[in-house]
Amino acid sequence: MNSRRNFLKSSLLGVGSIAGVSQLMAASSPIPTKPPTRFIFLHKGNGLLPGSLVPPTFDDTQKEAERKKEPFRVDLDNHDLPGWMSPLANHKANLTILQGLSGKMCTTGHHTWCSSLGVYKANERLSSIKWATVDFELAKLFPSPFGHIELACFPGGGGNARGNINGIEKGFSARGPQQPNYAFGSPKVALSELFKSVATDNSSRQSYELDRKMLEFVANKHADLARQLRGVEHPKVGNYAEALQEIRDRNGRVESMADVIRRCKPELDPKYLAEEISTVDRQTGHAEILLSSLISGMTNVVTFTLDELGTLYSGLPGIEGENVNQHDVGHGKSVAQFSAVEVREKIRHQQMKVIDNIVTRLKSTPEAGGTMFDNTVLFYFPDNGETHHSRGTEWPFVVLAGDNTLLKLGRQYIRLPAYGKEGHKTLGNWYTTILNAYGNPIDHFGAFDVALTIDQKGPIKAFLG
Repeated sequence: MNSRRNFLKSSLLGVGSIAGVSQLMAASSPIPTKPPTRFIFLHKGNGLLPGSLVPPTFDDTQKEAERKKEPFRVDLDNHDLPGWMSPLANHKANLTILQGLSGKMCTTGHHTWCSSLGVYKANERLSSIKWATVDFELAKLFPSPFGHIELACFPGGGGNARGNINGIEKGFSARGPQQPNYAFGSPKVALSELFKSVATDNSSRQSYELDRKMLEFVANKHADLARQLRGVEHPKVGNYAEALQEIRDRNGRVESMADVIRRCKPELDPKYLAEEISTVDRQTGHAEILLSSLISGMTNVVTFTLDELGTLYSGLPGIEGENVNQHDVGHGKSVAQFSAVEVREKIRHQQMKVIDNIVTRLKSTPEAGGTMFDNTVLFYFPDNGETHHSRGTEWPFVVLAGDNTLLKLGRQYIRLPAYGKEGHKTLGNWYTTILNAYGNPIDHFGAFDVALTIDQKGPIKAFLG
């Protein structure tokens, strides 16, 4: 099995480097500790058509049950994956295709903002953010120096960011009520910000020290101001002051593990750091940042927006020179010689290649007698439900889970009871299940669907060990 040094040397980009991380960790912690569970949330825009996830080798009985959306389970060992999922063929033993969840309590249609992870109606207004999203709740269960990291291929217009696709903008997760998270829009800015504490050049070091002093000054000023205010302004300033203090605390934790972070810092090819970068290259660069952040231990939870409806896709194989407008594709418009359905497949296939890279790399990284992937759960799902103009009656998920993870899923195609039928489950049930499995005994996560008359509370018990 490769050492972590060889692991990054043989990475897709061929330029990573890491030296003796596992030995360094062992030296600093002589008592063996159980590795944390890592969670990776990858979501996409423009819907995820439920029919596109159906294995082509289903027999007539299974096809009919699928057509009627009747509940059933099928072992994937006996079936081929849909063509666009072919990059995951080597990971079928860890794969679950989950169909039948609903999310009508979320904002649906074109955009959901943070509601698909929070399970409530949300828009671009801070007041619509009711509580922390599920990824942040999981980050609390598995603390890390950075807590949570979010990466995004932002839309050029619409959605959360309007035009600034390379900077740091409001993301698709939330830290708490009225507290949006912020996501890194490009590999360049993510690399600069996440690894700035171990920068070696004088200019970057001086900038980092100046930022520290400025952050301390501003945090103290806002804390003093919050103590003096009353009424509606108090929580606004208080939340800002709290966020600044959290950043200061986080920076302190990160600085304490500088040796490990320095060895995990990826050396990205210049094309991934360019201002003008294709969507495909942006995804690849972000995946490298994601992997380095997890392997270093900076975080145990990463949320990655692979694209949003307003993301102009570029770099897709066969149509590399096109800037694909996903909104037009959602309305059936072809691109070059490819139909809208074929363009959707190309986009999903590219996203599966990103997932294959992540899973393969984690499977090749040693940890506690196994690999890092043994302790990782990856979720791939749509930002807005089942289609372009979604209604939220279906919210498909693709899940890849390591051998030590606690969700009882297996290599299966699972269709749950259809919307409104007895036993139907929602995103709230799904996230409650995940949180319950990993130590949060919450009765129910998220809002309820007021149109459903069935019992909506609690986890999906069949998925708990």
